[in-house]
Amino acid sequence: MAALARRFDDATGTTLRALNQAAHELLLAQSSDWAFIMSRGTVVNYAVQRTRSHLARFLRLARELDAARVDPAWLAEVEARDTVFPALDYRVFR
Repeated sequence: MAALARRFDDATGTTLRALNQAAHELLLAQSSDWAFIMSRGTVVNYAVQRTRSHLARFLRLARELDAARVDPAWLAEVEARDTVFPALDYRVFR
């Protein structure tokens, strides 16, 4: 995420949205709740699935940003899923 934030210093439009969503996905994947659930052995499959799905979305966004081919329809779908951190700016990772 830090490399993306440095590469796209002043993004706008779809690129800005994709970078902000990548930051969201990374934070959601790193949530201590998932690791805690896994370590306690409660609903482990759900916690593993959530972690993997957030990481998969982050990686897809990173690939699409690198290729300069962000899919706006898929991005809008992902943005609507988890609306936590509405003011998050990807530049915090620089």
